[in-house]
Amino acid sequence: MRYDNIIKAGFISRPNRFIAEVALEGRTETVHVKNTGRCRELLIPGCEVWLTEPGSRGRKTRFDLVAVRKSTGVIFNIDSQAANKVMREWLDKQGFDRVTPEYTFGSSRIDFYMERGGERFLWEVKGCTLETDGIGYFPDAPTERGVKHIRELIRAGSVGYSAAIAFVIQMDGVYEVRPNIATHAAFGEALDEARAAGVRVLFFPCRVTPDSIEITEMTEEASQLGQYPPEPAGSE
Repeated sequence: MRYDNIIKAGFISRPNRFIAEVALEGRTETVHVKNTGRCRELLIPGCEVWLTEPGSRGRKTRFDLVAVRKSTGVIFNIDSQAANKVMREWLDKQGFDRVTPEYTFGSSRIDFYMERGGERFLWEVKGCTLETDGIGYFPDAPTERGVKHIRELIRAGSVGYSAAIAFVIQMDGVYEVRPNIATHAAFGEALDEARAAGVRVLFFPCRVTPDSIEITEMTEEASQLGQYPPEPAGSE
């Protein structure tokens, strides 16, 4: 996935979860933040950020903030729509007979339904933008919707689907995602239940630049239930 027009700016502040103030070409510009998560460890005054200009009509802001350089020097893509877009690009190369996004199952819309031969797949995609000491964590804010989707994947597995939760890691150098139970313990509990029920936990490391993000590989969690420390790093 590549952005057509990227411009660098300096982060000033985030008045609310939807907008940020940035320093751009000698002026202060209000921009849309394409991530409603907290991103507190990323969006620090003075840090480098990158903007894209969609050019859509009727917008209140001219630019979208899509990437940021963390204090460690690593560039993070924080576009919440990017995870599904790069996943679709990856899935289209995997030889599935059918790939359908936004598939209705039960009372939820699961990100991807696929078919190959006689096997049916349901994958829910989660973009990871929180990292501490080389480990990714999800979520960076409570997500009741995320817990609901895990419950639906458990049910899907019980009726014959190959169900998985797929973490797209939106930064270089991170290969594992753990549940951020310090922020949302219920998500970690649901993920444990899903593992026990046979739902796969997949990791998709990415190559990230200011104007692009691309999945580089897929790995599968091979660990046991309850492996995680009781107080994982988080953004609280």
